[in-house]
Amino acid sequence: MNPLVEMLTLGFLIGLTGALAPGPTLVATINASLKGGWNAGPKVTLGHVAVELVMVLLIIAGISVAIGEYSWVIAGVGGIALLIFGAMTISEARTARIDLSGEKAEITQPFVAGIVTSISNPYFWIWWFTVGSALLIGAYTGGVILALAFILGHWAADLGWFTLVSIGIHHGSFILHEKVYRWILGLCGFFLIMFGAYYLYGVLSSA
Repeated sequence: MNPLVEMLTLGFLIGLTGALAPGPTLVATINASLKGGWNAGPKVTLGHVAVELVMVLLIIAGISVAIGEYSWVIAGVGGIALLIFGAMTISEARTARIDLSGEKAEITQPFVAGIVTSISNPYFWIWWFTVGSALLIGAYTGGVILALAFILGHWAADLGWFTLVSIGIHHGSFILHEKVYRWILGLCGFFLIMFGAYYLYGVLSSA
């Protein structure tokens, strides 16, 4: 597979896994959509992306420390983290559901809600300090274009999913059946495990 396409695909699939998982940002999207219509999803995503952009820049700024002698450690940690997150995603997929009833939220601005729910979500920080940083650094070792492809694929998944949720709510019902949603989430978990095994294989084969 072309490295550029590979990174876009990898970023999209891994980003989709995070986006699909029920959490504060998804709740914010549902609340904002109930009040503001279908375009609330993209606005929440922009807030989420703004926080992730800062995280990406911080990782790249300190990337020279990680590349080279310690790259195999980063790849190993990333691979193990992918296996763990993949197993957690598959387990979660069995009972995952999207509550469209909405929850009371004090934040009414979708963009601000995207920022606040991202920063306040522990999963966000754990993900970026393990899987996200390892994969971004791995992509960056192949050049800036590959790193950009990874993060654009990641953001495309966020934008696509949260927009889909907003459109469904705007039309009065969610587009995906709950069983289909669970299957997609489980499939994403499977892909995480596959990518994790691939990264660990690369570490072991180069040792």
